Amino acid sequence: MRGLSSFFLLTLFSFGQTPRWTENAAKDWYAKQPWLVGSNYGPASAINELEMWQADTFDPKRIDLESGWAESIGMNTMRVFLHDLPWQQDAAGFRKRIDTFLSIAAKHKMQPMSVLFDSCWDPFPKLGKQHAPTPGVHNSGWVQSPGANALKDPSQYPRLEAYVKGVVGAFANDPRVLAWDIWNEPDNTNDSSYGKLEPKNKNDLVFNLLPKAFEWARAAHPKQPLTSGVWHGDWSNPNKLASMDTIQLALSDVVSFHNYDEPAEFEKRIKWLQQQKRPILCTEYMARGNKSTFQGTLPVAKKYKVAAINWGLVAGKSQTYLPWDSWQKPYVNREPAVWFHEVFRTDGTPYRDEEVKFIRAITQ
Repeated sequence: MRGLSSFFLLTLFSFGQTPRWTENAAKDWYAKQPWLVGSNYGPASAINELEMWQADTFDPKRIDLESGWAESIGMNTMRVFLHDLPWQQDAAGFRKRIDTFLSIAAKHKMQPMSVLFDSCWDPFPKLGKQHAPTPGVHNSGWVQSPGANALKDPSQYPRLEAYVKGVVGAFANDPRVLAWDIWNEPDNTNDSSYGKLEPKNKNDLVFNLLPKAFEWARAAHPKQPLTSGVWHGDWSNPNKLASMDTIQLALSDVVSFHNYDEPAEFEKRIKWLQQQKRPILCTEYMARGNKSTFQGTLPVAKKYKVAAINWGLVAGKSQTYLPWDSWQKPYVNREPAVWFHEVFRTDGTPYRDEEVKFIRAITQ
């Protein structure tokens, strides 16, 4: 299904409790921001969002240490994934841990963006002790939010609504929060990993729930912008947009996107998205083996004042320094020829000295 009629969009958006930001409001907000550079962040001690945020494994000392490494190279933002299950289990405790994280980020002069839902990787998240990393496999423990069972069960939507309104409402006026990323890669069906376990109608379910998630967030009246990043397909013309892309772009206050390609493709996609006449944030990039590098991407991002948030800060239990193809051919007893993601080794030494010197120089 490609594109959506203007009548359908008007009908869809008329149910929102708070209107989308105007173009001018979005531009005014962005004019007050520095050039935003950072990483998608999870501590090396956590295999996924649950291990990062659950009370037994929340690790503020490690987060403080690693945030200092990011600050030392000029980073000023982080993109961090939340999850609905810790909120369901203990909303007050989860809220307190988010507050602790934000205080650590502020100490290191960073304003994080928080992701509320995510369609990537394992569709069956479970609270409690998380499994050990699968040897040699990229992101072997990352989990979706909401999981497949909740996504298929409308009776669980009220608790998802409570999660969104609760989290956004708690920090709606908090200057430590940069923005809210409502749903990460909503139409990702994980064909190369968990695809056979996904609901057959996953995209339809997410397509119907995504506007509701935006509405729930807006109901909390946040001072921060909302977004959901487009990540594949042709954005050169509104008529070529997939239906999910159309919804994402039409509901977002500021435009966000992912790109793991070489600089020319990265720049082409920026130019496509400039048609939206809103600030542009790249919320995922940098895959060395795919010709997406700091030295190639950051100068283009700076030229257009596009925020640049790479995947991965520190090598750890997520193992995202390994390539995507590790799902088919695990890197057991062998190192990849080049790290795919990550800036630092687990002990804080740079993977490549020339990269951190470059990041430090271009951010200054």
